[in-house]
Amino acid sequence: MTPGSPPSAPSVDTPITVLHADDWLVAVDKPSGLLSVPGRGPDKADCAASRVQALYPDAQVVHRLDMGTSGLLVFGRGPAAQRALSIAFAGRRVHKLYLAQVAGHPATASGRVDLPLACDWPNRPRQQVDAVHGKPSVTLWRRLAALPGPLPAARLALRPLTGRSHQLRVHLQAIGHPILGDELYAPPGVQALAPRLLLHATRLRLPHPADGRWLTLHAPCPF
Repeated sequence: MTPGSPPSAPSVDTPITVLHADDWLVAVDKPSGLLSVPGRGPDKADCAASRVQALYPDAQVVHRLDMGTSGLLVFGRGPAAQRALSIAFAGRRVHKLYLAQVAGHPATASGRVDLPLACDWPNRPRQQVDAVHGKPSVTLWRRLAALPGPLPAARLALRPLTGRSHQLRVHLQAIGHPILGDELYAPPGVQALAPRLLLHATRLRLPHPADGRWLTLHAPCPF
């Protein structure tokens, strides 16, 4: 999709795409609108985990993406692989790159957001910047392009150095550039600019659980 063109609405009927599979791990491209793991109730049983496990019964969950976020999701095949990958994620040895379309034009070409985050308990699942109770959270961003449209917008590359819930969404909202289509953190006018959350996990670089060699995975951005 060319920058600035309207993205299509997500469909949970979109098949999940296997990007990489070996004896130790499976990486898929999760469509927007699909849960990473089952939710409560039979209507929320369909998810990336169940679809992957239908193909690879030994696949185990390692990390998650928000339902609205599309892109790379990795599963370990068997307990040893799941444990090794989980340790790599927890130890910040997994390098993540996201693409997003945001409201406004950042004044600089790149920046760093260092704002602690905590759950906004009365308004769950929302998260919030909390200088007292929040956990350290850091995001690096880089401006890629200004986008045409009814309101100023930009395409950003995002690198989270920590992995807090909703981190990218809250950090961008906090610096005045909420993600287009974000129903939790963007004002109504910005929500209405896209039929989905315009956030995509496009690249992961991680140590392979078999031998520690670096593996780079890529999921093309749909917007």
